[in-house]
Amino acid sequence: MEPRTITIKGAREHNLKEVALTLPRNRLICFTGISGSGKSSLAFDTLFAEGQRRYMESLSSYARQFLTQLSKPDVDQITGLSPSISIQQKTAGWNPRSTVGTITQVYDYLRVLFARVGKQHCPECGQLIRAQTREQIIARISELPEGTKFSLLAPVVRGQKGEHLDLFDDLRRDGYARARVDGRLISLNEPPKLVRNQRHDIEVVVDRLTRSATGRARLAEAVEQALRLGKGTLIVQQSGEPAGEAPSGPTPSVEGRSERAARRPKAGAEMRDLLLSSDYACPDCGLSFEPPSPQLLSFNSPVGMCIACEGLGDNLDFDPDLLVPDPSKSLLELAVAPLHRHIGRWRKHIYQGVADYVGFDLRAPWGKLPARAKRALLDGLGETKVPFKWRNRWGTWCHDEEFPGIVAELKARYGRTQSAEVRAYYEKFMRRGRCPDCEGTRLNPQARAVRLGGRSLPEVCGLCISDARAFFEELSLTETEQQIARLVLKEVRGRLKFLEDVGLHYLTLDRAAPTLAGGEAQRIRLASQIGAGLVGVLYILDEPSIGLHPRDNQRLLDSLCRLRDQGNTVIVVEHDEQTMRVADQIVDFGPGPGLYGGEVVAQGTLEQVARARRSITGRYLRGAERIEVPAQRRPVPPPPATVAAHRTARTRQTTRRKSKHGNAD
Repeated sequence: MEPRTITIKGAREHNLKEVALTLPRNRLICFTGISGSGKSSLAFDTLFAEGQRRYMESLSSYARQFLTQLSKPDVDQITGLSPSISIQQKTAGWNPRSTVGTITQVYDYLRVLFARVGKQHCPECGQLIRAQTREQIIARISELPEGTKFSLLAPVVRGQKGEHLDLFDDLRRDGYARARVDGRLISLNEPPKLVRNQRHDIEVVVDRLTRSATGRARLAEAVEQALRLGKGTLIVQQSGEPAGEAPSGPTPSVEGRSERAARRPKAGAEMRDLLLSSDYACPDCGLSFEPPSPQLLSFNSPVGMCIACEGLGDNLDFDPDLLVPDPSKSLLELAVAPLHRHIGRWRKHIYQGVADYVGFDLRAPWGKLPARAKRALLDGLGETKVPFKWRNRWGTWCHDEEFPGIVAELKARYGRTQSAEVRAYYEKFMRRGRCPDCEGTRLNPQARAVRLGGRSLPEVCGLCISDARAFFEELSLTETEQQIARLVLKEVRGRLKFLEDVGLHYLTLDRAAPTLAGGEAQRIRLASQIGAGLVGVLYILDEPSIGLHPRDNQRLLDSLCRLRDQGNTVIVVEHDEQTMRVADQIVDFGPGPGLYGGEVVAQGTLEQVARARRSITGRYLRGAERIEVPAQRRPVPPPPATVAAHRTARTRQTTRRKSKHGNAD
């Protein structure tokens, strides 16, 4: 028979003094008392620690060898203990890639939802992507210039880890001779050994052709086979390699050709890929795309992340104001601080060539240089060939080269170095800003062009949780789309409701995890546990009302009561009066902090604790003591200029987001 109580005898952890306590199961219990009185020692360091230790001991010896051994808390006996889950306040340790959406797994469901019922649009013109027929694909290839040599490739592996030895064997048995692996042409008779833990792309060479008016039948057969093998997608690779004379379909191996020759194209050949799909192509731009997938909509996957920021949404870049701390110096006097070394003759002749080409004095102070000169020195001159003159004792050597700029040189140094100290030095001259390519959305253009209900995935994640829930409640789908998305929509709506119930309706799903407060992070984990629907678990929470607006406190308490009503025991370490009034039982620790605490001074209902003589909390509950609001408050000093400017910038950013998303935030 399941025990009805949790019995603790002889708890001596930290400052606890032989605490003996009986707690009812399946109830909401509030541990309270002044700070340092021992309530956290009993809740986390005794009950939770013992519950975790017993769960570890229930596992097999094989599983325990991979887990950290937990020490037994200083207690004589605990009976009736359930498996325990601790939900504490902590913000450290979260990856900068984590967001509110990924922590709550809402983003994972959204990726599946957008991939399955979302509409792919062209990132160039915004038109809806329509399916291409085989005849349209053949016509697109036939637009190549007469005599163009090309190969038809069928993608069979896209960004998947593994060695893929079985795949190479199957392709070779089917009669294929070549494949392109990670951009390199290889012979299937001697396939390369791939790294198991790295992602690879493998495309099979179906046929090698030459564009001609008489080769349409062979082209049609090769296209049909490539679409079947590539599951609706093929790649047209244009190169300078001679076209093969083998018939379409599986080609026999070419004797006498080494693997080294098969791995690389002919010298001087320009490799160009044209992706064509029988499912997704823009009718106006003629661009083809791969079908949307959950990986495409993930900023943690190489398939979907923004290449510029690698899915982080922001990046570090050198700030011109930080690079030049003293504008009174010239460039030759090391006005650009990270150069920090004497400019030698070679670098000086490079800078002098730029100065002569743009038209400014290299010895002039940085502050007096025109803006065009500063941009040329820092950002370079693009693909423009700049004439340089190198003088030595044998004469003058003239050469024309591109000038990438000082910032590009510093970025190269920053990327090459393996020293943490050197990286920290360069980061002093850098600022973190929003990625200009993805505008902070973390996704590539194709992923941002997938829309559902008129909104893209980044736009939905930019809504606050209450607005996002309203969007999915009002989402209109066809009957077929409803059948596909029914279970996914149920999970999304449920998890958004749980987040709203714990008072997090103001957060956005794209909010970065490291920016969350401790109370917000704890309530996110609480919402996840409510959605899990576990029964018979001991939940221990650490002051979940911290940082919560009083008007949202009742939502949080309703969530705790719902967790209790599911058949769980909920212990809350809390000072909030409203929580005490909702709790089924209150345990007050004291009478003082530290050495003067560690005892249970009162236990029972709110009325019983209020009548307890030794309970300081009881005196406040019954109104014998109270904290008066000061009649006169001390004046608040004005914020510093930097803080005021930061607040103004944040206010403007919030205003822009509201106008962009229709007051979503």
